[in-house]
Amino acid sequence: MEHHDAAQPLSPRTRVVALGRPERVPGAPLNPPVTFTSTYIQDGPVNYARVDNPTWTPFEEAVGELEGGDALLYSSGMAAVQAALSLVPVGGVVVAPAAAYNGVVVTLTEAQRDGRLDVRWVDVTDDAATTAALPGADLLWLESPSNPLLEVADIAGLTAAAHEAGALVVVDNTFATPLLQRPLEDGADVVVHSATKYLSGHSDVILGLTVTPDTDAGRELHARLARHRTLGGAIAGPMEAWLALRGLRTLSLRLERACANAADLAERLATHPRVSRVRYPGWGAIVSVEVAGDGDDAAAAEALAAGTRIWSPSTSLGGVESQLERRRRQPGEPEAVPVGLVRLSVGVEDVDDLWADLKQALDRI
Repeated sequence: MEHHDAAQPLSPRTRVVALGRPERVPGAPLNPPVTFTSTYIQDGPVNYARVDNPTWTPFEEAVGELEGGDALLYSSGMAAVQAALSLVPVGGVVVAPAAAYNGVVVTLTEAQRDGRLDVRWVDVTDDAATTAALPGADLLWLESPSNPLLEVADIAGLTAAAHEAGALVVVDNTFATPLLQRPLEDGADVVVHSATKYLSGHSDVILGLTVTPDTDAGRELHARLARHRTLGGAIAGPMEAWLALRGLRTLSLRLERACANAADLAERLATHPRVSRVRYPGWGAIVSVEVAGDGDDAAAAEALAAGTRIWSPSTSLGGVESQLERRRRQPGEPEAVPVGLVRLSVGVEDVDDLWADLKQALDRI
């Protein structure tokens, strides 16, 4: 695959377009091909497709270079989460946000219930409380901004504290993407992505990634994660990998438009009487709002989600289309999430159309 001279660094906006291309030789295709195979002729570098596929490689290389490390592709974001958690020994201690993505919360809760892990739940916006929970921990799990409360953690500071306590640090960078935040540069040991979301960007694939730093320790973690993927079998299909790389090409354009729309909508939503709180960290393309009902915030939030025409009431995020959802309707959603909270994944449509659609739905509550 084609690489670029590090002495002449390119903007990330250029790199999402340029990375992961075939070698530039006469007659070469501009895009990598899709390789559909379950096995290979023996005595080559790979003998079975559960270990590797040449269609995974361009996407892994592109995301790895954007994050500043080495990426591994998985069948889903949760497969990447499970791989990262496999780094913790049985009976080990995980420090994790009490309000995080519910797939992570449910996984850790069940592991604690079954005696496989000891979980210390914290408010990651409280640096002192999080640091106090770290002695004896094996891993610190961070989301920033968090899902769906959009809380921002001090990644660099908490990572330094975790390392001082002897703990690894995993950061879910799905919401920010490597164009807005690169946790490996803040010292994180593993970055996790649901590539289903912004990286692929079109709501048509399910994929996940881990990224580890290009250091001796990072390469050791990479090898452990790769072995977990091979033995666990949570591998990506080649067509999904190819679609994700195609989606990655427009990440900068999509994110720029979606972030501008989100900032605009956050201001407008704050003026509506049915919105009691806007949660928006000032960047990114996710906005969460708490909807005020007449004694029933949950019903008011459901009415908002059901009352839009452009916004799709659906549970994912990060696509070109705008989506919204009352998060507490999902089983396992943390109780720290208000019952009337609606998460808005802001898309790339005309912002005035998006606002008009939200406003008419809010007006009818």
